[in-house]
Amino acid sequence: MRGWLFLSLVCVGSLFAVTGMRQFLIEPLNTPSSNAVWFLLQVLPLLLALPGALRAELRSMFMLCLISSLYFIHAVLVITDDRLFLAAAVELFFSLGLGISSAIFVRKRREQDAASADLLDEPKT
Repeated sequence: MRGWLFLSLVCVGSLFAVTGMRQFLIEPLNTPSSNAVWFLLQVLPLLLALPGALRAELRSMFMLCLISSLYFIHAVLVITDDRLFLAAAVELFFSLGLGISSAIFVRKRREQDAASADLLDEPKT
């Protein structure tokens, strides 16, 4: 289970990097402050779920699974632009990785929680 958590966190960090690279290097806005604000708005969903994900909380990992669809949709929309093809392909790869790894983490964690609850509910003779 820790491997899926690690893979999810790697994908989150990679989405930060791809978004920053695209925002500040590939297609920057006119002013640095507008770039910073727009970058913050783009990574805000990840930032909100990240503290809980670092503690391996089930709710935050589920939210990361949902949030990954935002980055996936953005990558699909942008991949047709020739200038952004590589960045969009990388964003597509890491958003799929985040969605899959966080979904598997949530599933395994729920199975583990159910198994431990069953062990606690067994009558002792």
